[in-house]
Amino acid sequence: MREKTRLNCPCGEAIKAENEDELVKKVQEHLAADHPTKDYSRNEILFMAH
Repeated sequence: MREKTRLNCPCGEAIKAENEDELVKKVQEHLAADHPTKDYSRNEILFMAH
C-alpha cells in the first residue's frame, strides 16, 4: 500500500511530505497555526490525505 503524503486543506493550503509521519506532523502544525479550533487524529488526517 502506498503511503499518503499529500493533503489539501479546505482553506487552500496544499501540504506535502516525504512520508505519513511527516505529513501528520505538518498537518497538525498547520491546524494549530491556522485552525486552532480544529483537531484531527492521525487516522482522520490520513483518511483525508492522498
